[in-house]
Amino acid sequence: MGDDEQRIYRYEQRTDRDLEPAPGDDATIAAVGAHLERHIGPVETVFHEIVSDLVHVDIHMVLPAPDRPYAALMTSGMSDRPMTLPAELDGELSPHAEICLLLPPDWPLDEDAWQDERHYWPIRWMKVLARFPHEYDSWLGAWHTMPNGDPPDPVAPGSPFVGVMLAPPLTPPPEFGTLELPDGRVVTVLTFLPLHADEMELKVRSGADPLLEALDAAGVGDVLDGARPSALGGRRRRGLFRRR
Repeated sequence: MGDDEQRIYRYEQRTDRDLEPAPGDDATIAAVGAHLERHIGPVETVFHEIVSDLVHVDIHMVLPAPDRPYAALMTSGMSDRPMTLPAELDGELSPHAEICLLLPPDWPLDEDAWQDERHYWPIRWMKVLARFPHEYDSWLGAWHTMPNGDPPDPVAPGSPFVGVMLAPPLTPPPEFGTLELPDGRVVTVLTFLPLHADEMELKVRSGADPLLEALDAAGVGDVLDGARPSALGGRRRRGLFRRR
């Protein structure tokens, strides 16, 4: 999608199909774990999905460390099925992807805390994004935005955010952004940034570039800040998302 042509797609909740149970692929699960350990740190645990529809989405978690002040979470299973790419992108982009998430060191990371939607919503969005292209025969890539409904609601009670924008992970080493599976599939690793309503409106109206400039000027990075103010106001700092 070019910045000069902001297409808006609206998707209704599908009711025309039955549950399609999906087992986990052991090779994918192992490859994602190895990828995290190679580029970020040791995997503390894997949250295995009990009932899976279309793809089996597990969540691998790396805890923060003294020299790495963030936790890293990553899906395994989104890449078990190819996304449906537009014809003009076939052969240019990989149809396989996984979602990663970087959380600050004080973010609650246990399942008891995740009973509170204020702590669980980023993990929920990982699963929503991982299933979306398979549920709707569509695709996701960097700079795509997804609102939380139409019109959008806050992503969690008390949250200032109403949706997310996908982005390449920039804090980890560059090699983290691509994973090759044992069978030769090349997987693109994507993260996401939560957006305020005015940021979402700017992206839809004017494309990714003006929003990325604002995020960079406000010092917004890819480690989630659940209480950050909108990037369309406030003091300017150096961020990560300036396009090169």
